[in-house]
Amino acid sequence: MLHRIVALVLVLAPTVAEAQLCEGQSAAIAPDGRAFGHLPYGDAPESELVTLPSEYSVGNPCVVRADMLPDLLRLFAAAQGDPSVMGQLRALSCQRSIARQRSVFCRGETSSAADRAISVAPPGYSEHSTGYALDFAVRPANGCPDAEACMAATPAARWLRLNAPRFGFEQSFPGGNKQHVKWEPWHWRWVGASGSARGAPKARFVFARARRLYPADPGVVPLVVKFSAPPPLPTPVAPPPSRSKKKRR
Repeated sequence: MLHRIVALVLVLAPTVAEAQLCEGQSAAIAPDGRAFGHLPYGDAPESELVTLPSEYSVGNPCVVRADMLPDLLRLFAAAQGDPSVMGQLRALSCQRSIARQRSVFCRGETSSAADRAISVAPPGYSEHSTGYALDFAVRPANGCPDAEACMAATPAARWLRLNAPRFGFEQSFPGGNKQHVKWEPWHWRWVGASGSARGAPKARFVFARARRLYPADPGVVPLVVKFSAPPPLPTPVAPPPSRSKKKRR
């Protein structure tokens, strides 16, 4: 049943995305369902979205899946309390509907769709539309513009690499990724720190294909619990035979 659902998504999603590209432009869909290297994703239901408190975001309000919010808030609190961050981590861009992604993608219509897709996913092919992905920013920026590779050299970005996976976040597009998507050290998706975390099964289903074909780095790895075998019990020693004492007469 699961395989049929995945196949249906792959068949339908690219068709919808083609209709939503910029006027006069269409996406070339690869045999594996990708458009310009990006995998297809649907919109997050509005009923499952919540707004991050404004003190944790910059720019537009940050909207994310409700299941992701507790881990995101814990991540911000941990970063706030760690002097090695040397600044503040903030949410820059969170959930974007397919309609919103279209306006972002078509902003620079003077260039080709393929050129724009190097740094911006086409509508219907962005992890942001799922509500499980966001871009981080650092404040103060110290001369590094938002959503630029120079972020990777900041203490805050190094902190994310070391700590974000324990809050369920993984870096979707590491440098040299096999998906051939631009390296984005600011872009992270949530899949839950464990498969049993609330909402994690759904998030992991959404990103199952991406995680299987193009692993994140750093990524959230499955927890392997190893049990040590208890030491063997000592072999019982038989008591020595009793020697009866002869009675004196």
